[in-house]
Formats: sequence, C-alpha cells, structure tokens
Amino acid sequence: MNKILIFYASYGGGHLNAAKSIYECITTNYPKYDVEMIDCMKYVNKTIEKITTAAYREAAKKMPWVWGKIYNDSQKGPLAHLSSRSNKIMAIKLLRLLREKQPDLIISTHPFGSQMCSYLKRKGKIHAKIATIMTDFAPHDQWLIGSDFTDYYFVAHEKMKQYLISKNIPKNHIFATGIPLSKRFLKKYDKDEILKSFSLSSDKKTILFFGGGEFGLGKTRTVEFFKTLVSFNNDLQIVAIAGKNEKMKIAFENIVEEFEAQKRVKVLSFTNQVSELMSIADLVISKPGGMTTTESLASHLPMLIINPIPGQEEENAEFLEENGVGIWIKKDTDVHTLLNNIFSNPDKLEELKKNTNILAKPNSTKNICEILLN
Repeated sequence: MNKILIFYASYGGGHLNAAKSIYECITTNYPKYDVEMIDCMKYVNKTIEKITTAAYREAAKKMPWVWGKIYNDSQKGPLAHLSSRSNKIMAIKLLRLLREKQPDLIISTHPFGSQMCSYLKRKGKIHAKIATIMTDFAPHDQWLIGSDFTDYYFVAHEKMKQYLISKNIPKNHIFATGIPLSKRFLKKYDKDEILKSFSLSSDKKTILFFGGGEFGLGKTRTVEFFKTLVSFNNDLQIVAIAGKNEKMKIAFENIVEEFEAQKRVKVLSFTNQVSELMSIADLVISKPGGMTTTESLASHLPMLIINPIPGQEEENAEFLEENGVGIWIKKDTDVHTLLNNIFSNPDKLEELKKNTNILAKPNSTKNICEILLN
C-alpha cells in the first residue's frame, strides 16, 4: 500500500479539519506513503458543490428547522433514496480520478465520498480499501450506505460502535477511536504566558465563547446570552470569538463597551489559536459541532451548549448532556441561575470537568493512522 486519498466535502468545517488532521499525521509519521487530500464533491461537479454548500449554509443560518427536516428525512425514505441514487451517478465522474490516482486506501470524512467509493467497489470498478471516519457524536444511516464494501468505520464513542453493530456491520470493522484531532491540542502550553499575551488575569475563571462564526446562528439570542454573561460576575473573564461574522463581532464589542468590561472581556474575529485558548479556559460556550466538541473534550473542558442546528448538532447536545459533560441552554433556561449554579459551586464545574476524562480521546488521529497503516 503506497497511495492514499483522503476525501472530504465542504459542508461545515468539521469534515475538512478531520481530513487535515489525518493528512498531517500520515505525512509526518509515515513518509513512505503518497497521500493526497481532495474535495470529492468539488471534483465531481463544481457547480453542484457550490450550490449545495451555499444551500447548507443558508439553511443552517436562516432556516435551521429546514436543515433539521432534511437531516431526518435523509435517514430513510424517498430523500434518502434520492441522495443515494445521485451519489451513484456522480460516482462515475469520480471514477476518472480514481483510475488516474490508483489509490490503495481511500479515507473519507464525509458520507458522500464513502457512498460513491463503495458503489464503485461493489461494481468492481475499484479495489481499494475504504475507511469511513464519522465526524459527529451521533450516527446517521447515510454514513452506512455501502457498508458491505467499507473496510473500516471510525466512530466517536462506544455507543456509536454498538449502533453500527446493530446494523449488521462486522464488529472487527468498527473502531471507537474518536474524531480526528489536530496535534496542536496535545501540546503543553505555558498557561501564564498565554494569559499574559491576551492581557488576562491568572486569578479569574476563563470562559471561551464561540459566537457562531460564519453562520451567525441565533444571532439575537447569542447576543442576549453574551450580555448576560458579561454582566453576570466581574470575577469571570471571557474570550469571545466571532469568527467571520463581523456583525456579531460588533455586537459583542458594543456590549463590552456598555459594561466597561474591556479588561476582562476580549473579542476576537477569526483565530488560529483555539488550542492555546482552550488550554487557559475553564469552560467552553459553543454550538456542539463535532470538531469543537472533540477539541473541548480533549482539552478537558465542559460545555454550555447554545444554538445547536436541528439534526446532528442537537443529537450531539443530547449525548453531551447524557454523559454529564455539557449543559444545553434552551429557550426556557434561566441563564443567570444556571451560571450562578456553576460558578458559585466549585464542585459542579469540577464534576463536569472530571466527566470529560471518560469521553476524551486525545490520541484519536494517531490511533486511526496506526490501525490503517501499521
């Protein structure tokens, strides 16, 4: 085995980040392999990829209930059949690439890549090993289409493994390794140095607040929550990340100015220092995307969950609550009371942190690569 292709698709950042982590691990530790990352949907049809990616982002941003319905309907029924059939059609285009590259192993971090490759394998067009990496904390049957021709499944936790076994996937094909994680989250950081670089105090609890990024999910409610957080307690310090959402960033900055909280609240746009910031944090407030959740657990940070997209993120939120590492803030949640319960009771925060030890899989990427390549 010498040639490896890693397929991803640009529907949210998690699939791409998981692919990047695997790519980085292979190129660093397995130099004899020729590995390449490819956006399989963009390769198959740039127009379709552009339209469907935009549609996903708009649905997630403006009509999350629509995305939730699509997600649920694509599990079974006509929409699931349509999705499967369209991927078979697009697989013919992908075959041209596979014949050119002649991979021995195909790793896919999106179900579309797995579906297309397993279809081609069933038809005898390709003979490569196929590995599917599921990038959420709840299973969806779109990942399992073509499972008879998929050699490896990598899942976030043991409960997902049991679900796949119940779907008649051989036990020895399934590995509860966790979602691939960048090696940046394994580094030991100098906490005092990072606090100093952001002009933060070493004697305050630090909250890392993700405001929704490019999707701007639940903007009004997010801003209201942020205002409650800033006004709650002067002994808390906050790093708020607005990502590519400039309107959210301005709204955050206005609140900081209103409460004259510049010394203890830092507002950032996009940052590549998430691992460093998680190393100084005591708590993360965020949507429960698969990648953010993985990074938080690996950093032993409990989560307050805001604005999950209906579908996979709501299922992620339920999983985190069930396992005592997250609290889902819903419409009827009294945010002030919740914050008071957490920060006036040190044992509560410590209990949430302790529970992350059970779910955290910081060596996920290394373990996946060892299973595939050793």
